[in-house]
Amino acid sequence: MASKPWLQPAPTYTPFDTFSDTQDDAPGPRCAHTLTAVAPTKSHGPRLILFGGATAIEGGVSSPVPGIRLAGVTNSVHSYDVITRKWTRIRPSGEPPSPRAAHAAAAVGTMVVFQGGIGPAGHSTDDLYVLDMSNDKFKWHRLVVQGPGPGPRYGHVMDLVAQRYLVTVSGNDGKRVLSDAWALDTAKKPYAWQKLNPEGDKPSARMYATASARSDGMFLLCGGRDTSGTPLADAYGLLMHRNGQWEWTLAPGVAPSSRYQHASVFVGARLHVTGGVVRGGRAVDGEAAVAVLDTAAGVWLDRHGLVTAPRGNKGQAEDPSLELMRRCRHAAASVGVRLYVYGGLRGEVLLGDFLVAENSPFQSDVNTPVLTTEKGSNVSSPRISNLNPFDPLSSDNGHQSPSSTGLSMDKESMDKLVEASAAEAEAANAVWQAAQAQAANGDPSVADDNSQPAESCSDGSDGEGDVRLHPRAVVVAKEAVGNLGGLVRQLSLDQFENESRRMIPLQNDTSPSAKKFTRQKSPQGLHKKVISTLLRPRNWKPPANRRFFLDSYEVGELCYAAEQIFLHEPTVLQLKAPIKVFGDLHGQFGDLMRLFDEYGYPSTAGDITYIDYLFLGDYVDRGQHSLETITLLLALKIQYPDNIHLIRGNHEAADINALFGFRLECIERMGENDGIWAWTRFNQLFNHLPLAALIEKKIICMHGGIGRSIHLVEQIEKIERPITMDAGSIVLMDLLWSDPTENDSVEGLRPNARGPGLVTFGPDRVSDFCKRNKLQLIIRAHECVMDGFERFAQGQLITLFSATNYCGTANNAGAILVIGRGLMIVPKLIHPLPPPLQSPETSPERPQDDTWMQELNIQRPPTPTRGRPQDHDRSSLAYI
Repeated sequence: MASKPWLQPAPTYTPFDTFSDTQDDAPGPRCAHTLTAVAPTKSHGPRLILFGGATAIEGGVSSPVPGIRLAGVTNSVHSYDVITRKWTRIRPSGEPPSPRAAHAAAAVGTMVVFQGGIGPAGHSTDDLYVLDMSNDKFKWHRLVVQGPGPGPRYGHVMDLVAQRYLVTVSGNDGKRVLSDAWALDTAKKPYAWQKLNPEGDKPSARMYATASARSDGMFLLCGGRDTSGTPLADAYGLLMHRNGQWEWTLAPGVAPSSRYQHASVFVGARLHVTGGVVRGGRAVDGEAAVAVLDTAAGVWLDRHGLVTAPRGNKGQAEDPSLELMRRCRHAAASVGVRLYVYGGLRGEVLLGDFLVAENSPFQSDVNTPVLTTEKGSNVSSPRISNLNPFDPLSSDNGHQSPSSTGLSMDKESMDKLVEASAAEAEAANAVWQAAQAQAANGDPSVADDNSQPAESCSDGSDGEGDVRLHPRAVVVAKEAVGNLGGLVRQLSLDQFENESRRMIPLQNDTSPSAKKFTRQKSPQGLHKKVISTLLRPRNWKPPANRRFFLDSYEVGELCYAAEQIFLHEPTVLQLKAPIKVFGDLHGQFGDLMRLFDEYGYPSTAGDITYIDYLFLGDYVDRGQHSLETITLLLALKIQYPDNIHLIRGNHEAADINALFGFRLECIERMGENDGIWAWTRFNQLFNHLPLAALIEKKIICMHGGIGRSIHLVEQIEKIERPITMDAGSIVLMDLLWSDPTENDSVEGLRPNARGPGLVTFGPDRVSDFCKRNKLQLIIRAHECVMDGFERFAQGQLITLFSATNYCGTANNAGAILVIGRGLMIVPKLIHPLPPPLQSPETSPERPQDDTWMQELNIQRPPTPTRGRPQDHDRSSLAYI
């Protein structure tokens, strides 16, 4: 790699010798095939699926029939393992599709969907064929879609948009070149194609174009050949807005060369276009053989990162990799920063070579933490702006305007949230006064606000840029069903990389006796009863009579077993990636189940064997099911002590959760005597919870923030547990209660609207803390943010909130952060469910039984939601 890889958007393609051990399984020469990147499964890494194509040609110069015709059309399937670098010929069970070429394919999680094409018998049927690899058992499914659809066609394009919609555009139906667009909602049964009527500048009819879906869900159509056979140099983005309306947007500028029968694939925000045919049937050559459209900047770039000249080739280049890309009818895919190209035609020569190139994951602004998108990841965005998607001002960056959030609140709801709770302020002030009194008594753990600590001696890496936040986020709308439903529960490639190499969190005491003790299970298997009762991501229902299923004795047993584990954990946990991070839950157990359902859940039937879970506190209060939330998390901690991690929030304190719902819920659902006893026992347990977590010694996670007093991680490590809030120090107060300032322009320390004595801290404090401790990122919770996650301090701090529609008024999304082994961070979102259509008598939520919580939230409204309501005139696509 060059010293400045971001200046080389067009990478160098080189032959990739992968056939030494598996020559017989290599696909061999072919063209008009598809190459699709597929997400990993539990037991297998990412792979490329090559399907169909022509293995021979007819015609050419020596033939009396002009032109080249495809022959030897096949329906063979070959799988390329990205990790082992080997090809395998696979023979799936089930009914295979007919032999075909010039068809279209798209990855849907661990499946590949094929449609259309042309074969020896003419046009292939328009049925969808699904190659299912979810259980590492390859199987064909023929998916018959109801109603009218695109019909048989070839030379068209298809990809998965916004994690949900199969979109197919253009092509040739044997009679004419087409300009139509169709979408199939994979999360809605029965499956049916919808003919789209997008707004905006519609692309002309074309065939042999290319299309690739950007990570935020924009479908980009590039080039092609029009009805007169003229090659095209334009590009169009297809977006879907919140109201369900689709829109075409013309990309600025023109490609370095008009072309068709080329290949294109996204890496990050850059569309890499390779090869193709120009006017007269000649191959694209020279510098134009590899072109890049930077959709974040809205420009076509040359090989040196500069804006290209207007159309036209620049002459034959000396770079041999450009000569390799003089081809057409080949196939391309991307995995991470690598781009793969297989086969194609060069003149009358059928190619069977395999090329690879590595592209920089960074955009032109190296100070912006932007990550690559992997084609098999199918990551979609919470925000697709209906402004120009190619406008660099509309791309994600550290200065994201609060108005760009995809959700909005009406004025009445905002007014309710802005009325900060007097009771919460009083509670916070009481805790603060206790901490001040402790400090006045000479508590050595209280840091001097004016002290200037020396540089930390932490063992963090000195390397920059290891921790990276993906610029987009996965968004799910509702439960998906059917053969294509699995796509919304697939994690991206980075989360599953090397999944079999399970990383065990570090323990302070690594002696055999300690290891054995920390894995002690609850006596009588009570935790298993809790898990079997509550861990039902797809079909959990609230109890009809709201009676809690555990008695006080069982609560005591559960707390004791979990407490024994927390006793042997450090105050600051030392964790490894991959890991999922959850923000505030606040008793909204239904949201926890939805997150588990959509993005995997902690079970051997789920994904606990290859990814950890970290929860950042505030498990109780405000919501209607605090008991379910805390008991399930404790049971999971007992079942998987080295993989489930819980730290403390400010509501895990008796003085707070006595006021905001948890005590009342315990009494209401368990009876007064048992309820008060259980509430007391839970709070005893809370005093033992760890207070922070370090991930790979580069990311620190806490509930609140660093406030005024926390300069070194060691200050948190020195806090001895069990500890109550009234016995805590300023460090504990800041750790659980402080917030970032309003935005990056507000530096230093400011008063906090939560209550007297509390502070907000500016981006300068974040930068200084990370520098002193050799950290790259702070992840915290504590504040409701509209998109479920929000960046601060130029991306060095992320606020995370996992409960949707907080207190029934905020209308906010909930999110988790999935951190892969390479420290790539992908936000994954759920949005609020719509109000139930049933009457109160038939609603499973039984709102008539929950009036006590509604009244509580009216009496004690939450602190204001961070951010502003969105301007409806600038609404963005999110949460489809």
